[in-house]
Amino acid sequence: MESKYIGLDSSILYRCNQKYFDKQLQEYGIGYTQFAFLMTLYENEGISMNELALKGSFDKGTITKSIQKLEQLDYVRIENSESDKRSKLLYTSDKARDIMPKLYMLRQEWKEYLSSELSDEEKDAYNYAVSKMIEKAREYNRYEQQENSVKIYGLQKLTLLDYPGKMAATVFTGGCNFRCPFCHNRSLVFLNENESEISAEAIFDYLEQRKNMLDGVCITGGEPLLHAGLEDFIRQIKEKGLKVKLDTNGSQFERLKDLVEKGLIDYVAMDVKNIKEEYANTIGLEQYDISEIEKSVAYLLEDNVDYEFRTTIVKEFHENVDFNKMGRWLKGAKRYYLQNFEEQESCIKQGLHEIGIENLKKIEETVKPYVKQIAIRGVKE
Repeated sequence: MESKYIGLDSSILYRCNQKYFDKQLQEYGIGYTQFAFLMTLYENEGISMNELALKGSFDKGTITKSIQKLEQLDYVRIENSESDKRSKLLYTSDKARDIMPKLYMLRQEWKEYLSSELSDEEKDAYNYAVSKMIEKAREYNRYEQQENSVKIYGLQKLTLLDYPGKMAATVFTGGCNFRCPFCHNRSLVFLNENESEISAEAIFDYLEQRKNMLDGVCITGGEPLLHAGLEDFIRQIKEKGLKVKLDTNGSQFERLKDLVEKGLIDYVAMDVKNIKEEYANTIGLEQYDISEIEKSVAYLLEDNVDYEFRTTIVKEFHENVDFNKMGRWLKGAKRYYLQNFEEQESCIKQGLHEIGIENLKKIEETVKPYVKQIAIRGVKE
């Protein structure tokens, strides 16, 4: 039969493989996916979770579930790496090694059955063609993993402040489309070459160890919604039973809405930088179309997800008289926080000033009639 669609052909082979091995492996308590991992571990004792993902082009969620099952069945043991405490090394157990000859025999019998009507030349041609296609697929997958990853440059292992009412860890993503002069995270915005990236695997290892102590994870930045792989990253957090709070500047409305409607976000903290007329100047840009910001504000006001708005008040960018406009814009908001600016060496621009507690209280009184709850943060007593 002539092949016309490689994707369908590959799918047929995969499903037939799965059906065969699932049936043959029942007595060992594993299925085709665990079989593939077990074979790889046996031939690469001491491989890390990350190396396993790269070797088989497996997604980390699948790896985690399968390795947990193999560990429960006493086929695999997991050890901490001595050189990198964040890395987990995988080894097969004595129980696994006892059954490996039988598993190799099953694999060989299936291979012989599939190729029984092929000549030696056809087998060689098939192996050559498949190896070339696999290399191209791996090449694309490596590119996709790079493009669709979440770039993480910081982890606060425990916070009682970032997620209201929750004990949480905070993850800091790199990169931002704004250049707010008063931003405290200059290194995350401009991504200096000496910044060290933290692997998602290290984050998940930590969360796995602390999931019974933590209530949730805060994802902040930078601007997290710029990362194409954020959805998969959040899904893996949610699989651990943890809630997710997202900090955002509101510039990626469709991505925000999509994640909320998929049930992946439990709480949103959106920075509203200033009144509409002053937005571009406040975010460090010459011009800026705030339509995405307006959509995000309107969406949150509809109470589609638990949320808060917040504004960092800076003397050089904010006028007390403007907050009547801000109040009207955020009318009906569940929560609105005024954050007192504090100059730090990590700010994008030096020489900016706070406005003082008395002015903050005046702004609070101005906005109070428009919102359900308002408070001032960051004022030293």
